[in-house]
Amino acid sequence: MPRWCRIGGATDAPPALQQLTGALIEPRSPIEHAVPVLPGRDLHATLAFYERLGFGLQGAPIEQYGYLIIARGSIELHFFDAPDVDPLTTATGCYVRVTDADALYREWHAVGIEADPATGSRLIGPTTTDYGMREFALVDPSGNLLRVGSAASERPA
Repeated sequence: MPRWCRIGGATDAPPALQQLTGALIEPRSPIEHAVPVLPGRDLHATLAFYERLGFGLQGAPIEQYGYLIIARGSIELHFFDAPDVDPLTTATGCYVRVTDADALYREWHAVGIEADPATGSRLIGPTTTDYGMREFALVDPSGNLLRVGSAASERPA
């Protein structure tokens, strides 16, 4: 593992990476992981939308690179500036694995995500799939689909 993955120690991270992240990010586990890079029609509006869901800004200010990094616990999402994206026709999205999809759905539902026919933004309630997952979906105002799920057998009692 590169030394620059560690917080608090000497760093040999490339300067551009240090500037983009604003701080060194400690790995979430000893295995690799992927981070989705999604389009955002208005990065400030995207940040405000996700802050309501408990995400926080990570790294450099949006104006510095025209790029947004947000995180909530171990969930990290990246957004690039895409003012011309059509939220009703975009096919972008990602899958977010959580411990308890029902609990997170209740939390996000309590925030009051309104369905918006102009952008397709909405929160869709949880269901149990044929393949053993408990899932719900969120479509953000840029049209990005986040499918959120946990194994049905992992649900706390």
